[in-house]
Amino acid sequence: MAEDLYVGVVRSGDAWLAVAFTTDGFDHAAVFEGIGDCWARYEETARLVLVAVPVGLVESGDPVRRCDERARAVLGPRAETVTTPPVREATRKQRYSAANRTHERKSGAALSEAAFDRSDAIAMVDELLQEVPEAAAVVRSAHPDLCFRAFAGEPLEHPSAVAAGYAERMRTLAHYDRDAAPTVQHAAEATAGHDVTVADVLDAVVLAYTATPGAADLRTLPPDPPTDAAGLPMELVYRAAAPLDEG
Repeated sequence: MAEDLYVGVVRSGDAWLAVAFTTDGFDHAAVFEGIGDCWARYEETARLVLVAVPVGLVESGDPVRRCDERARAVLGPRAETVTTPPVREATRKQRYSAANRTHERKSGAALSEAAFDRSDAIAMVDELLQEVPEAAAVVRSAHPDLCFRAFAGEPLEHPSAVAAGYAERMRTLAHYDRDAAPTVQHAAEATAGHDVTVADVLDAVVLAYTATPGAADLRTLPPDPPTDAAGLPMELVYRAAAPLDEG
């Protein structure tokens, strides 16, 4: 019988990178063409899948979600990595101009290009969770920098794509798990032949660590997440001994 898996998933270019742990540690890493392919691989074995894509979308009105607001408040120098997602209808638009018009009409606010760049990934996950109830029960949203922040005990200073950011994140993971360095190496080796960055590997690994049961508790920002019109929680998941934010 297959062991339960705890999976971290990030969008990497046009692909999806998954890193899977068992309760004993790293199991494997894999690259998928679509989020549906990724779900098909883990639907029978995953107890929890954390995906670095916003889940729970605003339909109209104030587009700023409470989870994003709270995350920015605790991330310090890395607050800029949290973008306000497009309203649901805007995520289905293929061009920025159309998405921005829709977002402005529905919310009264302009859509950032950084948020639009993630629209297709957000729409793919949103459609999966609405169409497959089993997936909605297992797949939850997390932000890699928030997960690193929780493990580090303080805000990180550098982006993951620069050398100082890589070193900062590796120190954080090594403090959490002495096997973190070989885990990252094994995950990176598994992506050979795919256009996956080291920063993406680190992000998927920290999500997998967060998903896997440990001494600290699984928590959310905000602690009492609201749901959107489709019933999906507007939350960001992290693991910590104490809450990062009570609001």
